[in-house]
Amino acid sequence: MITYRRATPHDRPLIERMLTAAGLPIAGVAAHVGAFDVAEDDGRAVGTAGLEAYGQAGLLRSVAVEPEYRGRRLAHELVERTLQRAAAAGIRNVYLLTTTAADYFRKFGFEAIAREEVSPDVLVSEEFGEGCCETAQAMRLILNAVRTELRSMT
Repeated sequence: MITYRRATPHDRPLIERMLTAAGLPIAGVAAHVGAFDVAEDDGRAVGTAGLEAYGQAGLLRSVAVEPEYRGRRLAHELVERTLQRAAAAGIRNVYLLTTTAADYFRKFGFEAIAREEVSPDVLVSEEFGEGCCETAQAMRLILNAVRTELRSMT
């Protein structure tokens, strides 16, 4: 059975291993490890996603699932939980960078934007600074729409 929980400093090596295996940057993980969620199967970390908060802007980052657990909607659940946490924290816009998953994130309502449109608050993150390549697509989700959708689902 899959369970979800907030990461602790103890999880940092596991998170960094998963991200490295998935080809994702680890820049900033150490400083924000408590902003990650972890999916576990019988105590084994099998997925992760992070949300760095910068005022009313957030950075969704590092969505990774162990290969043998892909196709089970773990990434979807991790993203949904992260967006709900962002909405509850009063974050209005969530940004991300991707080189391979733009179509996947569009399913959540993210739209491609120019990097110049990213909140200056988020641009200070290590992922934007040194973590992700310059060719990665920037995307944004305005959370008011997500909040409305989440309320209608409950």
